[in-house]
Amino acid sequence: MALTVAPRGDMLTVSRITGKEKTRQFLKTLGFTEGERVSVITEMGGNMIVSIRNSRIALDRDMARRIQVSF
Repeated sequence: MALTVAPRGDMLTVSRITGKEKTRQFLKTLGFTEGERVSVITEMGGNMIVSIRNSRIALDRDMARRIQVSF
């Protein structure tokens, strides 16, 4: 499922990153790699704040839609 529809507060695993190579590389530098654990903290106006690798990162809906996660 896409990160945009993930339940808030649950620990999820990044299963895949979609999009162009430049986008995938950008997300990788932020810590979004396959197998990494991520949690959605909050969503406001389409933007999300997520926790990954002991950091909090803000993503817009477009970027979050490219991150596929699983339980």
